[in-house]
Amino acid sequence: MWEFFVSMRYLFSKRKERFIGLTSLISVLGIAVGVAALIVVIGVMSGFDDELQKKIVGMNAHLVVVADAPLQKSAFAGIPVVAAAAEFVNGQAMVTKEKDSTGVLLKGIDPANEPRVTEIKEYLKAGALASGADTAVIGSELAKRFDLKLGEKFAILAMGLKKPMELSVCGIFTSGMYEYDANLIFTDIPTAQKILGFGGKISGVSVRLKDPLKAEAAKGELQRKLGYRYWVRSWMDLNSNLFAALKLEKIVMFVILALIVLVACFNIASTLIMMVIEKTRDIGILKAVGAANVSIMRIFVVEGFLIGLFGASIGGIAGIWLAWLVGRYPLVKMFGLQEIYYFDRLPVRLGVPDVMIVFGIAVMISLAATVYPAFKAARLDPVEALRHE
Repeated sequence: MWEFFVSMRYLFSKRKERFIGLTSLISVLGIAVGVAALIVVIGVMSGFDDELQKKIVGMNAHLVVVADAPLQKSAFAGIPVVAAAAEFVNGQAMVTKEKDSTGVLLKGIDPANEPRVTEIKEYLKAGALASGADTAVIGSELAKRFDLKLGEKFAILAMGLKKPMELSVCGIFTSGMYEYDANLIFTDIPTAQKILGFGGKISGVSVRLKDPLKAEAAKGELQRKLGYRYWVRSWMDLNSNLFAALKLEKIVMFVILALIVLVACFNIASTLIMMVIEKTRDIGILKAVGAANVSIMRIFVVEGFLIGLFGASIGGIAGIWLAWLVGRYPLVKMFGLQEIYYFDRLPVRLGVPDVMIVFGIAVMISLAATVYPAFKAARLDPVEALRHE
């Protein structure tokens, strides 16, 4: 393709107008910055998404089944998608100590079965999951607020009690999510039933699946098997607002940062327009010796495509490198944000499809920016182009 050869000459040869060369460089750098920013932001937001999913799935079962009829974990025996099941009791309560008080979610669990359906045992930082009746496992933020340590007592009040009941701290957990660590208390099922006034009733059954990513399919299967008197909710249903907000934020950030690439592509269009003006004589000579309009168009389309390709390639390499740095070094700790996020490094998950999508969009926008300048170059009349030469 002789058009490709001419495009390369126009792109890399020394120009009469240095300003055009400068605008080409600015176009390449603009695309590179936009692509690098997109890759880093998408990698960090995907990492946050994964980290939140791990924490949410760790503290919650994959599926929760509730009913207005008697329900036991034995109902789930023999179901292929179910790995384990555990009964639970939950309800609202109030914790008080001296003059301070706060509302909490009290959850009664079976200490023997609960670790099979959630990761609560992995989050224990001190103590044990069960240590007899009238004991409780509390979150680290709640312990910090009330200055509670292992073995110390606090008062709890709920609908099932006429007066506050004392519970002893047998364990302290840290999940990495403030809402859980500040508002969740675990105790055994009999103690929770006594506090909440449930008698011998349970609230539902927590179910662990063999594959948590197939929760929606398993939810439908269990719903059909159990019938209309039972309600099955997945971990995604329980946190649908949070994941919807994260998804929307990711899309908005992608659109905003894509505008950087779009602005850089306008620079490509302006660069090519100025180059068409500078190369008017060359275009006239090419057309005079028989070059077709489509060949002239190809020259400038290829040149704009090469500018976009160089910019996207530089940005892609820089973005992957920056994402690696962000994930490797403790930037959160450096800026004093560790107490908020519970980890010292920003979580980064950068997949090949994400990088390829960003790269492809940048190149496609760059290619689109070449259409008008290339069309104008092809429409030049060779007589008019050479009249004053």
